[in-house]
Amino acid sequence: MELKYFAPKKVTKQSYANELSAVQDKLRLGVFYGLCPQKKIKLESDERIENEDEGGEFSHPVPWQKIEAEGLDCDYALLFSKEEAHHLFKQLEEEVVYSTGEEAKVQLFGKVHNIPRKQATYGDAGLTYTYSGVTRLACPWTQTLEYIRDAVTKTTGQTFNFVLVNRYKDGQDHMGEHRDDEKELDPLCPIASVSLGAPRDFIFRHRDARGKQSHRQIKPVKLELAHGSLLLMNSPTNTFWYHSLPVRKKISLPRINLTFRRILLGRKK
Repeated sequence: MELKYFAPKKVTKQSYANELSAVQDKLRLGVFYGLCPQKKIKLESDERIENEDEGGEFSHPVPWQKIEAEGLDCDYALLFSKEEAHHLFKQLEEEVVYSTGEEAKVQLFGKVHNIPRKQATYGDAGLTYTYSGVTRLACPWTQTLEYIRDAVTKTTGQTFNFVLVNRYKDGQDHMGEHRDDEKELDPLCPIASVSLGAPRDFIFRHRDARGKQSHRQIKPVKLELAHGSLLLMNSPTNTFWYHSLPVRKKISLPRINLTFRRILLGRKK
């Protein structure tokens, strides 16, 4: 199949959604990795959007892959080169201070457990984020976190005021199935996940196909998140799909994941 690439052009914010939808329809490629009949991958053109409110542009265009299933809408791209990703990982290892004590624990089904990875929260002054029964206060942005945040903004056109940092020392560290659906999150803003370090499997599972009480046969969606990659989880993904980072015993190298979010001030938790 011959792919057509569209030259970058400026479009207004008002017409951007309609034009992008038309481009996506023209570049639809079919089944992605053969993992899920409903899931498809699309290449998107490098578009620049003129933001009528802020005057900004997509100044860091990258080739996107669109990942879709029923109620799942994600975009995936390599944001940083291997060399830059190595440098950013090293800088984060020096800068990030991870939670200890009670903040290093999580409440599940009324019981308190140690988190099977290291965590830290950074963001704009005064922001807090509550999940799994624990409220965390954002530390001030570090220089490297600001740099990565700004790179994500330049690539996506979205702004973020908070980031959750997860460090996995090896394949034994993991993250269980959950949804990022807390009420203080802006529902119109995607969650931007940047991966640095060891590639890890990332699995989506539909809420109707989980556990013994599942009543639908919907195949999980499995991705491998590469070093320097960016995954955008767009609405309504976190309404219908749980995601996890399972144990992978053969992996011996560390991984740092940054999930950038936009928290709404004054939103009731």
